[in-house]
This record gives sequence, C-alpha cells and structure tokens, in this order.
Amino acid sequence: MRYLAPVLIGLLYVVLMSLVPEPHRRRLNAVMVAGAGAAYLGGGGLGGWEFAFTAVATWVAYRGLDSWTFVGVGWLLHTAWDVVHHLKGHPIVPFAHDSSFGCALCDPVIALWCLRGGRAPWNRGQGTDEFPAAARSALGTGTAPSKE
Repeated sequence: MRYLAPVLIGLLYVVLMSLVPEPHRRRLNAVMVAGAGAAYLGGGGLGGWEFAFTAVATWVAYRGLDSWTFVGVGWLLHTAWDVVHHLKGHPIVPFAHDSSFGCALCDPVIALWCLRGGRAPWNRGQGTDEFPAAARSALGTGTAPSKE
C-alpha cells in the first residue's frame, strides 16, 4: 500500500480535476502547483532553501496559468523537493513519516497528465473534453460542462 496508495491518489486527482472545464482546469492546476510549492514553508527543515524553492515554484506556477507544460514542470519540481525532504528534511505531514515519500510518488502521476495537455482521461482523441453523458446523468448534472 505504501507505493500503490500515492499513485491511486494521483489518479483520483486527475479524474476530479478533469471535471473542471478548460481553461479553468489549467489555471486551477497552476494555483495548485503554487500551493504545493509553499507546502514546506511552515517547517520543512531546510531553512532559506524553502523560500528559494517557493520563489521558483511561484514563477513556474505563474507561467503555468497559460501553459500545461509549466504546470507539469511545477509538479516535477515538487517531486524533487519531496525526495529532498524525505531524505534530509521534515515530512510534508509532520505526523506521517513517509508523507513526503508518498507525495514523491503521487506528483509524477499528476505531472505526466499535465505534460500530456491535462486532457480528461475519457477524452481518447475525440477532440472534446466533455464528461461522458452517462456519467453526467449518474452524477445528476444532466448537462455538459460549459465551454468557455
């Protein structure tokens, strides 16, 4: 479970984020990267390096507002920072010793999705990101997400 749970969390993130229509999906993911970049500020144990990483992550997240590539790069940077914290710093969740390790397994799943354009998993090249009609009715929405 140590390896599988973080990957499943990453896949769940992809599915849930895919419910958000574009371009809001990309922008929301850029905001998430910015938040992840600041996750260790409260006590990551690496002193001033925490601020330096947060500055880099903030710049990458800003560029991610208009680019899935930058969002993906942001998640990969956070993956590397998770590895550093697992080996030398404090865990991302103070009471969960392996939380940075788990985050380092989850983040690349999200990064790969972003680097592939952040498309919904159910969009298999059909050119639309619309949530399948059967799933919409099962969720009770009845209508497609708006196209803005």
